[in-house]
Amino acid sequence: MLPDPAGARPAYRHLAKAISELILDGRVALHVRLPAERELAVALATSRTTVTAVYDLLRESGYAHSRQGAGTWTSLPAGRAPSGVRRLLAAEDTEIDLARAAPGLPERTLTDALARIAPRLAEHAHTPGYHPYGLPELRAAVAERFTRRGLTTVPEQILVTSGAQHALTLLLGLLCRPGDRVMAENPSYPNALEAVRRAGLRTVSVPVTDSGWDVDIVESAFRQAVPRLAFLIPDFHNPTGHLMPESERGRVLRAAQRSGGWLVVDETLAELALDVPAPPPFAARAEPGSGGQVVTVGSMSKTHWAGLRIGWLRAPARLVTELAGQRVATDMGGSVLDQLLALDLLERADELLALRRERLREQRGALAAALTEHVPRWSWQLPPGGLSLWVDLGEPVASALADRVRDDGVRIESGSRFATDPGVFEQRLRIPYTASPDILREAVRRMAAALAAGLTPPSGTRRSHWVA
Repeated sequence: MLPDPAGARPAYRHLAKAISELILDGRVALHVRLPAERELAVALATSRTTVTAVYDLLRESGYAHSRQGAGTWTSLPAGRAPSGVRRLLAAEDTEIDLARAAPGLPERTLTDALARIAPRLAEHAHTPGYHPYGLPELRAAVAERFTRRGLTTVPEQILVTSGAQHALTLLLGLLCRPGDRVMAENPSYPNALEAVRRAGLRTVSVPVTDSGWDVDIVESAFRQAVPRLAFLIPDFHNPTGHLMPESERGRVLRAAQRSGGWLVVDETLAELALDVPAPPPFAARAEPGSGGQVVTVGSMSKTHWAGLRIGWLRAPARLVTELAGQRVATDMGGSVLDQLLALDLLERADELLALRRERLREQRGALAAALTEHVPRWSWQLPPGGLSLWVDLGEPVASALADRVRDDGVRIESGSRFATDPGVFEQRLRIPYTASPDILREAVRRMAAALAAGLTPPSGTRRSHWVA
């Protein structure tokens, strides 16, 4: 952090504002010790008097507190929640929500499924209803779907979870210890990155660019960092939409196996192939006897409905048993009703997914056409599947734009929310095409109007919320 290059005065107010914004954005963690005044003055090439004034202002505004003999520590003003909490707890008061890349479930599909499962649910009513591994029928259905996709699987290799995020959290808790290295793509799914941070793990980032994965860098990271676990989204990557080529998958798998760590593959978007055949499971490439370190996580959130909160992981049976034991300490098992509903939808998945993909193609086309019409300077690549466009704005105004259109009734997050490193991807927006064509066109029109009216940098009080 440097003094204001434009010479804003007084300098201490500029510096205090910059530090408070870093705290609000989560780039400076809460409850960490700030540098001593003398150290910060040297680092910023400014006077100690200025730094003293900065710290005084931070304390007055609630962004820092001091303890005798223990230094100055970051905090938040009373009534404020950290950014991640604010995202989760934000009210559902916005007309257009483009922050959550998850489709809804047609009402008729839901009501028909509920009617069909009522007798099944009654059969379970006389049982305790605890299934820490998941409902046996659902485990069998998920295993059978893996087998149909090219990866022979038995129910003992399946653990049903409350979504793919739950599966990842269980894996991080069992397989890693604070301080371990975890490889993740940059950009990547924000909630997965947050789970890694909350577990006290160190992120080793590998880039996903407009050209896809640089496998040379991935191999080098496996070799040099030797991560305990790697988390990858090779199928219609969130947020870029890229599909990892077959030749690169083999190289990544071999590098992971040589490193001796675990490879966790997120396949929540794998069956949303819009222009290409759906890829087979990543773990199907593992040679017999050498693939025990590959874990696959999946979910119905992106393919069917996030309101189900049904996901799963596929892993060696012994690991599934250990994870189920860990899971009991938190939720004892998922809802029988939700699992029966998920089972019914999976039994009709081929029909439902065909309709879903047809609708997504229409919505993707509407979004692309609206962007071309209203913001022709923006650029993007049309992804072969998935749920969103990774749009390049051509200038680092994504956060300012997101702030502005939030007041115009549109929720969207800047690309920086998907970054493993703070401050990058400010020229990017992830724009999901999960809404209807009319809503997507209106959202783009409002974003274009905000650009035309001019943008100002975020104030540090940005109203943000959970990203999906």
